[in-house]
Amino acid sequence: MRRRALLLLLPILTLCPPGAGAADGYRLYEATAASVNREVLFLNDVIREQCLRRCVAMPGSPRENLSLEEARNKLIADTLALQEQRKLELGQVDNAVLAAQVKDAVGMMERCPSPCRVKISPGQVSEWVERKLLIRDFLRRRVAVFVEIKEEDVRREYRRRAAKSDNTGGLSEEAGRESLLREKEAEEVRNWYDRTASKSRIILSPLEER
Repeated sequence: MRRRALLLLLPILTLCPPGAGAADGYRLYEATAASVNREVLFLNDVIREQCLRRCVAMPGSPRENLSLEEARNKLIADTLALQEQRKLELGQVDNAVLAAQVKDAVGMMERCPSPCRVKISPGQVSEWVERKLLIRDFLRRRVAVFVEIKEEDVRREYRRRAAKSDNTGGLSEEAGRESLLREKEAEEVRNWYDRTASKSRIILSPLEER
């Protein structure tokens, strides 16, 4: 992801109530991790994202053991998508699908061996799953729906696979078409993120692994 700026973000400060003993009447409230088009992402948001991706696998996506910086990049990408989703009012979540996937995700979190899971509530798991489903539907409507695969490319992919396989019985042009379509959709989504990030104001603060 392109970074248009790398600046030190000051921690968010709030007035300290009388008698709290903080210097100059202020106390540290919460450390920031980034700002995306003036929307602030806190360090705790990044830590939560890191834990959820470590413990929960959405359908079609594996669990990910990410560094804090990698988790922040993922969260920034999600934030960019959600900002566009709100602006265009495009995308929705099916309640039945949401309920089923939240149930699975909460179960995965409960079984997760990482100690970070104790800090994640079922409500936070539910919000995370809903966010992922909304982003997935938004990108499908905004990007993937316009992807087209040429028949010439399908036939070329079939010949390529056949040349590498001793048994062509399990191969089909339809399977090749689906494979090419997924690859092309993933490529177009990456391009969309790159274009969106290049037009956005993203400010990062230093991260310290915990």
